[in-house]
Amino acid sequence: MEPVSAEVKQNRMTEFMKLLPLTLDLAGLAKADPARPFTPDQIEGRAMSVRMAFKVARSLVKDIGENGA
Repeated sequence: MEPVSAEVKQNRMTEFMKLLPLTLDLAGLAKADPARPFTPDQIEGRAMSVRMAFKVARSLVKDIGENGA
């Protein structure tokens, strides 16, 4: 497997940042209460939710681009 170039990494980060608002809406996560920080397990669970939501957001945008709305 070839190493990923800096340009590819930058493109992936740009794509992620562009999809972040949709991703967070799809994840449906509540805002944190500053008085009650999340536990490490809760943080990991939230990260998993964001990962899955990003995959769905990316797929949705790709599908719209290929097939229209």
